[in-house]
Amino acid sequence: MSDTTLVKAEINDEPNIGDYFALLKPRVMILVVFTALVGIIAAPVDLHPFTIFVSITFIALGGGASGALNMWYESDLDSLMRRTKNRPIPSGKITRDEAKAFGFGLAGISVVMLGLAANWFAALFLLFTIFFYVVIYTMWLKRWTPQNIVIGGAAGAFPPMIGWAVATSGISMESVLMFSLIFLWTPPHFWALALFMRSDYEIARVPMLTVTHGRRSTRNHILFYTILLAVFALFTSITSLGGWVYLSTAIVLNAIFVTMAPETSPSVTLTTVKPKISATKVTRIMPRPIFLLMRRLCSSCSAPKFIRPPMRNLYQVPSRRELIQIVRKGTLMNT
Repeated sequence: MSDTTLVKAEINDEPNIGDYFALLKPRVMILVVFTALVGIIAAPVDLHPFTIFVSITFIALGGGASGALNMWYESDLDSLMRRTKNRPIPSGKITRDEAKAFGFGLAGISVVMLGLAANWFAALFLLFTIFFYVVIYTMWLKRWTPQNIVIGGAAGAFPPMIGWAVATSGISMESVLMFSLIFLWTPPHFWALALFMRSDYEIARVPMLTVTHGRRSTRNHILFYTILLAVFALFTSITSLGGWVYLSTAIVLNAIFVTMAPETSPSVTLTTVKPKISATKVTRIMPRPIFLLMRRLCSSCSAPKFIRPPMRNLYQVPSRRELIQIVRKGTLMNT
């Protein structure tokens, strides 16, 4: 191999702009931009278009910073899952230290600039959202409880509240209602995807509900949260956010959502899998009062008992041998 070839190979190994852009989770950023913009538009305050543009830009950067820090911390899991193994860190395009520095840098810039462009309440709200997604969800809940996406989904529901805060410098019932709609939509949406990615989470030993309690329990949860979302969406129509257009759209879309919610199916035989993060490690990451509060929330979920998974330190998933036997027999074994 010639020296010229070696030089070209080294150049090709250098990360490019596209690799860093992929760290930001651009598809998630699009949702952040849309929901934050809805919060700004729905607020009873008129802002200058330039202020709106700048605020949305830095809210999006804050969301991107969360994505980068998520990929930094979860690079070990990403390397095990087919869906994520080609991300910048597992593929070797960007190192963990580079992603960490990039994420923290963007987080600092987005918070400070949003404070200067809009107000410091909105900036602190953005900072809390980044903290919630990176620490509460990524570092703790995702590896500790099958209710990870329920509580952790709050991070994805905060952008409309941040948008509202940009316009009003505060929180109101309307912004909480917008938060609640996204909060209730997240679990059935994500669990539906998890049904198709169960093997990935099993290999990575992530206690996702599809892994710990099987498809039947997951589909029961999907149906419950879908019905709850529909009821809440219809309730929102009688508030100041609603109207005939909203009510008509909510009826049609939620009817489709409820109709498409999966029916229950038999569960499978379970074996033990340990979570990959301990309570001791978590208390080193976050203040102990916050840890105790979140632990209590996990153990006292508001969902009915018949669909609420028990909180344990050990979770159960089918072993590879059992799965092979299930496929060969063409039937699912009851627990």
